[in-house]
Amino acid sequence: MKYQDVFIAGGFPKHTYNPRADLGLEQRLRESREKLCKLVTVTGQTKSGKTVLARSIFPREECVWVDGGSVSAEDDFWQVVLEQLDLFQTTEEETGSGTTATIAAKGNAGANFIVAKGSAEVGGELAKARSQSRTRARSVSPKIAALHGLSSSQLPVVIDDFHYLPKQMQGHIVRALKQLIFDGLPVIIIAIPHRRYDAVRVEKEMTGRVLSVNVPVWTNEELTFIPATGFELLGLPLDRPIPTRMAAEAIGSPHLVQDFCRTTCRMAGVGNGQPYLDKVDLERVFRDVADISGRPIFDKLARGPRQRSDRIQRKLTDGRVVDIYQLVLHALARLRPGLVSIEYEELRSAIRDVADTQVPQLQEVARVLKHMATIAASDESSTPVIDFEEDEKKLHITDPFFAFYLRWGQLSDEQ
Repeated sequence: MKYQDVFIAGGFPKHTYNPRADLGLEQRLRESREKLCKLVTVTGQTKSGKTVLARSIFPREECVWVDGGSVSAEDDFWQVVLEQLDLFQTTEEETGSGTTATIAAKGNAGANFIVAKGSAEVGGELAKARSQSRTRARSVSPKIAALHGLSSSQLPVVIDDFHYLPKQMQGHIVRALKQLIFDGLPVIIIAIPHRRYDAVRVEKEMTGRVLSVNVPVWTNEELTFIPATGFELLGLPLDRPIPTRMAAEAIGSPHLVQDFCRTTCRMAGVGNGQPYLDKVDLERVFRDVADISGRPIFDKLARGPRQRSDRIQRKLTDGRVVDIYQLVLHALARLRPGLVSIEYEELRSAIRDVADTQVPQLQEVARVLKHMATIAASDESSTPVIDFEEDEKKLHITDPFFAFYLRWGQLSDEQ
């Protein structure tokens, strides 16, 4: 068995899937298949296994699966549904009428069933054939066609990354599906539980008709299941401290643990003639995963908006000179955050620890955090890695990959 088949980061890990049976998540989600007549929302932190959970009950090949990140307009959403149902917006109907030729045979009273030559008279009558046909074409909106198709097929609908859709579109889609949901069609929404993307609020009339399945952050014991199970399948049992350390550094994300395991196998040469793991350099593994998964968005935030000429350069305690965007990120890295909300005073204290110059004013830091949140929201990832509540002066770290980079990434090269 190849390690690439055992450890799946970002897909469905068939061999290392942990159903977390004691939480009853699969059972609750499975209820929606039985005429539940409720909108089902699967919520949880980014990279917490929401999609994997949904796919365990609703495989893509058995339902209509729409990825919210690939939809930019409402018509696009319904077109995706039509394509998966293999339906079209235009239908044609042809009607026709006409006459046909008639053949008649005459025979005498003594003729047998098979008429002998000369004993019967054969005659024919042929009427002029005339036919008329008419074709009618009818085109409907993709929304109407898709709803009709869903009603006929009764295929479950799963909308992944629902929070990625514009707020207005969220309401339009839920409102359009409402009647089908009431009639028993399974509709499952996968979203993060963030204040800006509350799937329940998009349609007030769904109150009382929503089943919420919350995917809690994974415990270290649940995460340890992945390396313990996977490496045993590969015939490469690990010492207990290694899976434990992997789980402790994963910020509650099974996706990160899968990455740790794959990177460990790659670095150790598993599958290339190496029959065992004699040593695992976990710190090297963590740095490699951080660089691949978190560095792109970190660099974008470190660069800030394009206007950089007027930025004041500030000295760090280690002697490096940075601008205010990089200063804030160095302060965040000092906090080594998980998926948390950071108060301004906590961040200001961290800035004071890393800066060798005067700490920027509240307004300056707030402006930087606001710009960073805008950059994060415009990134192509499905979920902004940070969010800033300007009124409360509170920063939310929402992505485990970004938080992991702040712990293990190389901050010295960001420019």
